[in-house]
Amino acid sequence: MTRTLPPSSGRSSAPGGGSPSSAGGGSSPVPTRGQSPPTPAVSRWLGLGAAGCTVAGGILAVAVGPLIALAAIGVLVLVGLFAAAVYRPVFATYAYLGTLPLIAGIDRGNLIPLMRPNEALLVVLIAGALVGGYLRWCRGDRVSLQLNQLDIPLGFFLLMSTAWPLLSMMLRGHTPLTSDLAAVLPVCKLVAIYLLVRFSVGTEGQLVRCFRLIIWPGAVVAVIAILQTLHFGPVVSMLQAVWTPDSNAAALAERGTTTLGSPLATGDYLVICLTLVICCGMKRLLDRRERLALGVLLGAGVLATGQFSTWISAVVAAGVILWRFSVVRRNSLRFLWLVPVAMAVGAPALIGRLQGFGEFGVPRSWIGRWSNLSTFYLPQFHFINVLLGVSPNSVLPAPERWRDVIYLESGYLDLLWIGGIPLLLAFGWLSVVVLRRTGKLVAQSDDPSDGQPRALSAAASALWVSWWFMVILTVLDPHLTFRGSGDLLFVLIGMTTGRLSVQRH
Repeated sequence: MTRTLPPSSGRSSAPGGGSPSSAGGGSSPVPTRGQSPPTPAVSRWLGLGAAGCTVAGGILAVAVGPLIALAAIGVLVLVGLFAAAVYRPVFATYAYLGTLPLIAGIDRGNLIPLMRPNEALLVVLIAGALVGGYLRWCRGDRVSLQLNQLDIPLGFFLLMSTAWPLLSMMLRGHTPLTSDLAAVLPVCKLVAIYLLVRFSVGTEGQLVRCFRLIIWPGAVVAVIAILQTLHFGPVVSMLQAVWTPDSNAAALAERGTTTLGSPLATGDYLVICLTLVICCGMKRLLDRRERLALGVLLGAGVLATGQFSTWISAVVAAGVILWRFSVVRRNSLRFLWLVPVAMAVGAPALIGRLQGFGEFGVPRSWIGRWSNLSTFYLPQFHFINVLLGVSPNSVLPAPERWRDVIYLESGYLDLLWIGGIPLLLAFGWLSVVVLRRTGKLVAQSDDPSDGQPRALSAAASALWVSWWFMVILTVLDPHLTFRGSGDLLFVLIGMTTGRLSVQRH
């Protein structure tokens, strides 16, 4: 059942779980029949800002050239995003989620020096949200900063992922390089995303908007993966020009790397989106047509990634969902017709990958993966390195000319390489607490009299399923830090520990 806001707020819950204030930032008169609704002040300012950017861009393009004009417009857009995040901190979460899968795959330095575009955007949005929160605190608004039971294991995991690997290197007489310092930043980014979502998203309506801002861009990525594996020229050319400039068109069309720049990252992102669609469907947060369209697109996109690890993730996620949620088991036969439709759309990548088995009955890429592990990584796992870790950076330079780097393609070995036993224990502790907390929320949602908000139940269910498949598939790859999918996991953690959960208790 949908829970209304506390009586002290003075507002009732709007249809769909959101409050009127959360939808529009304030009350507005309801127009009578025959009258057009008044134009909100925010919309007028947005229109004026867009017109101003257009005029300024035209003048700069004539005066100093198109490149400088584009740079200036980019700066103006960032300033506008900063101002919007100050005005409404939840906008920072909306903007980041809506753009994440489309810009996260652009390499550092391609558009912005030393940073990926999504990282630069996150810095601007968090700065705006912090300024907005500070201004609200100055005017007397209550800012809740109480600790959650996840904060201690998450803080310990952060320390073991960042400070401990660097300290371990210095204890063993090594000086951390710039690449080592850069390697610890992704976990810092994930924790920053968690804090942003936790303190900015406060109503059920805002949670549902976040769900759609995750799922629909994910559907766009799925369409890109499908068109990419169908050798659709404009899509392949676009990806080659911006996202993967070092690859050739033929290799790019074999698997769905998409705008995330990696078939593994794309697959994880789409599996999490598909899980979220199912969990929202259980709670009646998405209508039937929307669920069907998203299910077909995301399912076909999962197949189009051309990754065995992704297909295993999808099978594991489906098994966990069918095992835990009886409502899905009861209704699963009604949606079986979606499976052949998704398989037909994603068939090119599926057939191509099934033809790529080696003589040992496993994919050829897995033979190369084992060769990398046994040649370059496993010989360095002696007692001290297992105990303390080897280096924060698990990417090694390749001795061959046909490749530049070698990746450690085993998640748990990656944890041992970065931080040794302490980091592995920190990950285990965090996983136990996440699964225990979300499992409790899922169990409470089964009781209709509990009054848990439906959106909170959907977020907890999606996180519980996604974390389980991440823990299982980490045997093969470091799924927690994949671009895009790692962000979504910490977004879901922020949702389940955020203001809506605190208000409920």
